[in-house]
Amino acid sequence: MDYSIPTVDLSPFFRENDEDGKKKAIEVIREACSTYGFFQIVNHGVPPTLLCRALELSKTFFGYSDEEKLKSSPGSGAPLPAGYSRQPLHSPDKNEYLLMFPPSSTFNVYLENPPEFKEVLEEVFSHLTKTCSLIESIVNECLDLPPNFLKEYNHDRSWDFMAALRYFPATEAENNGITEHEDGNCVTFVFQDQVGGLEVKKNDQWIPVTPAQDTIVVNLGDVIQGEKWVEPLPQFSKDIGEPPKYRGFLYKEYQALRMRNKTHPPTKPEDVIHITHYATTT
Repeated sequence: MDYSIPTVDLSPFFRENDEDGKKKAIEVIREACSTYGFFQIVNHGVPPTLLCRALELSKTFFGYSDEEKLKSSPGSGAPLPAGYSRQPLHSPDKNEYLLMFPPSSTFNVYLENPPEFKEVLEEVFSHLTKTCSLIESIVNECLDLPPNFLKEYNHDRSWDFMAALRYFPATEAENNGITEHEDGNCVTFVFQDQVGGLEVKKNDQWIPVTPAQDTIVVNLGDVIQGEKWVEPLPQFSKDIGEPPKYRGFLYKEYQALRMRNKTHPPTKPEDVIHITHYATTT
């Protein structure tokens, strides 16, 4: 069976009195979340020209010498290494990235070249934050949670981050990129260039997500972000007479385990930490 990731038009949420359009979009997202955990959005409020400019400047940055790129190397103290980094040589992943936290964060990045790159990324960050708030409210409704539940639970936005990624060219011997994984946050946005490469797994079948102009891919991650205690909500366990599938845990501890995956990749795939690390046994 062939699968494809649904595309949702968010324009009804940016104009007044289009309740039917909003309801249709919410239903598509509800089905996509339960079926794939992925969907794509268009008319999302992020200026397409801004996204394209960010890609252009990212390409310029990654084309610099290692010496120049390392001037924006990670600062200390961040839960993830802010700034420019490359995957360690012993890692199966082969990529380089520039990781940024919100402009107000203490983990801000020193980035001088190319000119205006930092300002463009910060502007993109600002737009994506607003779009993420909208997606968060829609997911809140899809889960039939109390109004503003996710917004109030996930109120600390200083832990949000954005990364510009460059994967090394594939060769006949190596298919470089990020290996199979699950995102450990609440919501991930992916804006691809025309090279593509993103795939989603459904029923043991890998589905290519073909890049489409001005389209952002949305991935629901493992958990809600923040330094919080995470556990199944009663309406998904006790209230329906079902035992919880996962035991409770502290998010920052889970994030530390996820980072350990990157800095010290396990030799066996089954030792990689995912949300199933906290699965209950029956």
